[in-house]
Amino acid sequence: MTRKIATLLAAAAVLATANLAQAQQPGKVPRIGYVAASGPEGGSAHRNVFKQGLRDLGDVEGKTILVESRYLEGMSDRSTSVVADLLHLKVDLIVSTSPVVIRAAMQASKTIPIVMITVAEPVATGLIDSLARPGGTSRGSPDLPAT
Repeated sequence: MTRKIATLLAAAAVLATANLAQAQQPGKVPRIGYVAASGPEGGSAHRNVFKQGLRDLGDVEGKTILVESRYLEGMSDRSTSVVADLLHLKVDLIVSTSPVVIRAAMQASKTIPIVMITVAEPVATGLIDSLARPGGTSRGSPDLPAT
């Protein structure tokens, strides 16, 4: 009986050590690519609101989430290279205020979610097919009926 207890205790110690070592390994920190049409000083209001929203959700930049900010600085022809740079960094999500960047991101990846921050009507501008079924990596609103 004593040998059986000793074996169980040894097995429990090995399992506890394995779980402890696994718990200490840092998990993957989500990486968001944020692209603004203007330079860092021009689009600061949108960027600040975006980052405040992340903080309100409990995220700490650099610890629980990484934000890779990029700026077109008024040069929309840079959108393809900026998106390619973010894809190279393996971002988990792309957020943009620029329809040009949104289009470039939709063409560059069919798997990375794209969040559009735009005042333009996305159906009228051709960014999506419909609100109910936007297509691509967009998910649409779960509250809208399918068409």
